[in-house]
Amino acid sequence: MDTHAYPVTRTDAEWRARLTPEQYAVMRNHGTERPGSCALLYEKRAGTFSCVGCDQPLFESKLKFESGTGWPSFNDPVPGSVETTVDRSYGMVRTECHCARCGSHLGHVFEDGPPPTGLRYCINGVALKFEPAA
Repeated sequence: MDTHAYPVTRTDAEWRARLTPEQYAVMRNHGTERPGSCALLYEKRAGTFSCVGCDQPLFESKLKFESGTGWPSFNDPVPGSVETTVDRSYGMVRTECHCARCGSHLGHVFEDGPPPTGLRYCINGVALKFEPAA
């Protein structure tokens, strides 16, 4: 059980009222959206991707890239916005990433991304909202 205290907390009822059923399944129950199903996969404008759960800015569009996986992928998050934990579900070991402000599950981090970080933050699009640059 996760005992980490996050700056933004909500009751289960508040989460269910704030999120769609798909967002709730992904963000609160560590689910995964169907690959290729989110419009944000194709978003190419300049701007910021934020957490649907708490509005925390997570990723800048300049660090988004096409990974071919079916999920939005980024080199690096906004500093301090994302935390990671070890995910041992489904008989494998992966690095889960979640919002540092509300703890919502975002996706996973893999070490097969492009330079300069070599990381691929593979993020469920339903966990994100996009704000175009002004």
